[in-house]
Amino acid sequence: MVQTFTLNDGNTIPAVGFGVFRIPAGGSTYTAVKEALAVGYRHIDTAQAYMNEKEVGQAIADSGIPREEIFVTTKLWLQDYAYDLAVKGLNTSLEKLNLDYIDLVLLHQPYGEVLDGWRALENFQAAGKIKSIGVSNMTPKLWKEYVPQFKTRPAVNQVEMHPYAQQKELRELLAKDNVLIEAWGPLGQGNKELLSDPVIKKLAEKYGKDVGQIILRFENQEGILVLPKSTKPARIKSNLDIFEFELTSQEMEELRALDKNQPAHNPDAPGVGDWLLNNYDIHANE
Repeated sequence: MVQTFTLNDGNTIPAVGFGVFRIPAGGSTYTAVKEALAVGYRHIDTAQAYMNEKEVGQAIADSGIPREEIFVTTKLWLQDYAYDLAVKGLNTSLEKLNLDYIDLVLLHQPYGEVLDGWRALENFQAAGKIKSIGVSNMTPKLWKEYVPQFKTRPAVNQVEMHPYAQQKELRELLAKDNVLIEAWGPLGQGNKELLSDPVIKKLAEKYGKDVGQIILRFENQEGILVLPKSTKPARIKSNLDIFEFELTSQEMEELRALDKNQPAHNPDAPGVGDWLLNNYDIHANE
């Protein structure tokens, strides 16, 4: 049984999710999600900009698992934050996923018509079409800019996080409102230095685990929801197999000491929003 976290809106969410970023449509996403559900994942994390919502929905429908047992996350893309576009986009996600409701919807990027997009999420939540709402890629600076203007406090903030980028300032800020942090790139997106770090390798040997499992367990014990991604069946399974051992307080301190405060992505950098809009058009093939 996968551990769960309780969100600040009272809903529960599985502590490990299966991410489908950069898993292409054309069958690959369907196969990967079907495999993930078969080995025990009950949380699937997709997004409009991943262009694979339809295959996620099909895999869920074909899994034979009751809908209420599967937690589904998607994300609204920033080109559709203007209110009317947001409403249309959210209805399109419901249609593509073939669901009556979505468990969690995030504003994918904190730029542009953020307040309009958030209002749309609030209204869909009030109508029961979304259970929980949140944001993604919000730094402390962006959080302080936008969230005080929201009527509803976000339940989660999904950001880059791994042992070399532990987001300590953000975690301290969000803890005040019991906002759950979800880690995208929880394994450092294949960072070779991280995956060969001697502290992590030593712990992997001690516990008979791979380095990925040590990293994910560390993040889990820190109270972070992790979203590992893989298309390899063995890796999909091992990334979920992190609950039958526990790192000691001393080992946790050793891993906390690895923080370099060096995320690969800097949402505060000038021009990020414009670059994203210019490079990701989710309606290009419509």
